Amino acid sequence: MLSTTSQYALRALSCLAGNPDTVTLGRDLSARTGVPATYLAKIMLALRHAGIVTATRGCHGGYCLARPPSSTRLMEVVELFEGESARPRCLLGHADCSDRHPCLAHALWKDVRAHYIAFLEQTSVADISKQKKRAHSHR
Repeated sequence: MLSTTSQYALRALSCLAGNPDTVTLGRDLSARTGVPATYLAKIMLALRHAGIVTATRGCHGGYCLARPPSSTRLMEVVELFEGESARPRCLLGHADCSDRHPCLAHALWKDVRAHYIAFLEQTSVADISKQKKRAHSHR
């Protein structure tokens, strides 16, 4: 459901959230997340412009979160890269789909859409970072 760009942004933020007070070099962040360095640089620029991360140049430079990871909701990140499609109205892409004019998938999609949007609005970068730590500790 998410674009590769949104997925990569969430990976990078989750990685930074693991050490929120540490500045991480772009090449290290790229290696840890598996995101190509040039692609990551463009993503991080957008996140910096949105006030989600800070970037410092120089030998001690790199990226870090601009605010606590618990204050950044996934929806904020996804909307930054997906725009209006972060909140998909119709599964089949009909512009006029609604309760009054439902498409063929409307009844089935409506509840899934509501849960999906609620998840993105209620889940923070800190939440997914904690899950990442739990997954690594179970290996």
